[in-house]
Amino acid sequence: MRLAALLLAATILAPQQTAPPPPSPPFEQWLQDLIAEARARGFSDGLIDATLSGITPVQRVVERDSSQAEFTITLDRYFETRVTPRIIRLGRAQLMEERAVLRNIRTAYGVSPGVVLAIWGMESHYGEFTGTYPVFQALATLAYAPRRSDFFRSELFKALAIVSGGYIDAKTMTGSWAGAMGQPQFMPSSYLEHAVDFDKDGLRDIWHSKADTLASIANYLKDAGWEPGETWGREVKVSMDARAQVADIPKRDAGCSAKRLMTERRPLPIWRDAGVKLKSGAPLPVSDIPASLIDVGGRSFLVYPNYERILDYNCAHLYALSVAMLADRLQ
Repeated sequence: MRLAALLLAATILAPQQTAPPPPSPPFEQWLQDLIAEARARGFSDGLIDATLSGITPVQRVVERDSSQAEFTITLDRYFETRVTPRIIRLGRAQLMEERAVLRNIRTAYGVSPGVVLAIWGMESHYGEFTGTYPVFQALATLAYAPRRSDFFRSELFKALAIVSGGYIDAKTMTGSWAGAMGQPQFMPSSYLEHAVDFDKDGLRDIWHSKADTLASIANYLKDAGWEPGETWGREVKVSMDARAQVADIPKRDAGCSAKRLMTERRPLPIWRDAGVKLKSGAPLPVSDIPASLIDVGGRSFLVYPNYERILDYNCAHLYALSVAMLADRLQ
């Protein structure tokens, strides 16, 4: 073996020494650089003063980012604390109260009322709780933190564009600890891309308008690829024999972390022939719809393409399964 090859092999086998990341500048210095970039992007001094000048990071925001419930508790616990009898009762009341709007939304976007209401209920308790964190302070805190700084820095500039466009006043722009806004809890980029003016008053008002809120949720799912008339999936029983039959179906190798926990899609007859059954023990329905298997908290589910659209809204199985099962209770 030549010397160059020996050196290459030694490099590959030796422990890799990575340089520590450079220390972050003090927040005030970082903020001044951010403000300079905002000016370079064309945002006015008045807007910058109203949104960025003098803000400070919020430690609680950093703590929330590292302990999200979707990744720290079980499915059963998550479901019982979020899909409560009150949430179901309020959702059914909203189904009756907004039935005309929901019917028009279904016609326009192809998304069933139950799914739209379930996301609304999960995100803000049907508009009751939309968050009290100042959006610019929350986004700046997370943009300064190293974990996802590029994402939140981009969202911060999009939030500036929202205020600059006259969609909402900066002083009333509050949201979740992560900067998600309004009744559907849209990030600024989602607002700019998917929010709609369904009540035709000239505003895409996801803060106060039920019609705009519900239609914006439906439009988000439609833009993600929602298939009208198809369900999300179902809970199933997978015996040891059935699991052995499907053991060679690989997990996904692309998509967000939740999607990579799912198997690749296979037509429903593949799962049926392998012995996967409904939770009741009955055979799976006869259909060619493609399905993926996921195991969450000791429970198994066959999920269809529309389930992945819920993951596109929030890529966590506890969230998506809770939305799906709440939607079933609201149909």
